[in-house]
Amino acid sequence: MRNASGSLYGLAYGDSLGKPTEFQNYATIVARYGPGGPRELSGDPALVTDDTQMALAVGEAMLAGPVLPDVFAENLRQGFLAWAISPDNNRAPGMTCLRACGELSDGKPWQLASQINSKGCGANMRVTPLGLDPGLTEDQLAGGAQLQAGLTHGHPTGLAASELTALGVRWLADGLDPQDLLARLRARCAAERTNYRGDWLGDLWQRSTAGGPAEFIALGWDETDAALARVETALRRGDFAGDPCLATGAGWIAEEALATALYCYLISPDEPIAVLGRGAASSGDSDSIACLAGAFAGAALGMDAWPEPWSARIEYTDRLHKLGSEWDNSGPSGM
Repeated sequence: MRNASGSLYGLAYGDSLGKPTEFQNYATIVARYGPGGPRELSGDPALVTDDTQMALAVGEAMLAGPVLPDVFAENLRQGFLAWAISPDNNRAPGMTCLRACGELSDGKPWQLASQINSKGCGANMRVTPLGLDPGLTEDQLAGGAQLQAGLTHGHPTGLAASELTALGVRWLADGLDPQDLLARLRARCAAERTNYRGDWLGDLWQRSTAGGPAEFIALGWDETDAALARVETALRRGDFAGDPCLATGAGWIAEEALATALYCYLISPDEPIAVLGRGAASSGDSDSIACLAGAFAGAALGMDAWPEPWSARIEYTDRLHKLGSEWDNSGPSGM
């Protein structure tokens, strides 16, 4: 099924479809595309945003060396700095990422460069590659997901939401029934609530006002679980018409990007193009919502989820193909 490729390309397709709608209100989007949102790639190549660019940076950092705390942190630093100075970094990049990269370029420990009060969606819009390498252990996936978030977004909710985003992709790629995904993610919130991954995060928590590492990370899991509870409520309500951001949040912050992407996906997990359109037809951070929704759909359904001609049209297809092929051809998961 080529699930890694399906997820990576799904992320890029959602990003591209959400790019022109990101700063539009819902009525304007519907007037142009209809209530189903955009469902055809535009342009040749079809351009993406910093979401895909930074996801590629994370994936390529994974290939540059083992996903172990010190090695991965340095490879991420180099990848993020290369992105920051790239002439292609002209897609309205997030200011938190840019500020943190400025601090990282000074060579200081990443814990000091991290924007400790930010839980912006930049923490988890780029994390899905951690869920796609079947050779990573659970500790590598979870620790690496939090570490890549922490380099720029140090708020504990950014860390927790990033881990859950990567785990959601992994579980779907491994065959989890989408209807079981939300409950499993919420169970993870409870199980990990006070587990501060010091081997991966070092002394990051000390930059907060928390009384200790467990208190620090618990806030992140609690806020993320509350966002997932809103998804449960919205799905149970059963009225899926209109702007998805009104149900689960605008997606500018990490837990809402995860929640609204899951909501857009779980409404119709077997209709991947509808998932992309629904994510893009949103009044909030449309590209981040649609890219994560596409990553979930592609992880579950593989490359067959997407129209075959799209892969030749999307920007950075060579890099997407390289990463996807690496993990699609890898051995079984160590989780």
